[in-house]
Amino acid sequence: MSWSRRRSLGWAGALVGGLALAGVVWGQGYFGGGQVDVPPNATTARDVESRSTGTPMWEYPAGFEPDVFTVARLRYDRGGSQPRTRGGGWTTDLPDADLNLSYRLQQMTSLSVSPLGRLIRASDPELIKYPFLLVTAPHAMSLSEAEILALRSYLENGGFILTTDSWGEQQWLAVERSFREILPDRQFEELPIEHPLYRSVFNVTEKAQVPNIRMGLKQPGTQIQHRVLFDAKGRLMAMVLHNSDDSDGWEREGEDGEYFRLYSEKIAYPLAINIVFYVLTH
Repeated sequence: MSWSRRRSLGWAGALVGGLALAGVVWGQGYFGGGQVDVPPNATTARDVESRSTGTPMWEYPAGFEPDVFTVARLRYDRGGSQPRTRGGGWTTDLPDADLNLSYRLQQMTSLSVSPLGRLIRASDPELIKYPFLLVTAPHAMSLSEAEILALRSYLENGGFILTTDSWGEQQWLAVERSFREILPDRQFEELPIEHPLYRSVFNVTEKAQVPNIRMGLKQPGTQIQHRVLFDAKGRLMAMVLHNSDDSDGWEREGEDGEYFRLYSEKIAYPLAINIVFYVLTH
């Protein structure tokens, strides 16, 4: 598969088969941890102004709305012990990570993908329409009892959660605690590199770190972990990309050529496309 840089080729590139499956701009308030204020009535990533180099719009065939794949992002409240200005939150890497990942799926596979994305609460009854749910900075997540029950039902009925941008032992313990509330009878395990997910589209041979574009490798020498939850029948329910900032690899791809080549093209996108393919076909 060949990739095209947005700045040099205007996002031109041939559509390559890989999956055999079928804005309102407003003033933003920024604060620490890569977060941004989002109006309560915003429902799509396109409702949030780009914080990077932007993503073009595209269309899918009319009449196929129910079959369009959508990258949905979980809106959550931050935990009371998490300072607002540190550690990220649900808006980390929004909206460009969601839209760039959607674009690359549309460009590099035969999927019809929504150009809008979706921002959604766990308690929203429409959640079940979206089999793929992105959670950024999952260590900051605080869920009500109703949200816990809703996510449990979502995962037990075929939904999948992918989390990105958590770092270190303390943040991992917070992630593990949240998922223990959602799925108390499931235990995390490390996904071995021999698992077929890593060969589903691209041949991923190692678990590599995607650094934050501004800070470089946050924790040099830290082991990259892909921790997963399976249901009783062996279906993948959740995957935590820990000690890596894969969503930065999607969000920041157009800002620096070297970053794009080393991290977006080589690590972040191949892994994400493999995950989506595997989840939709198993």
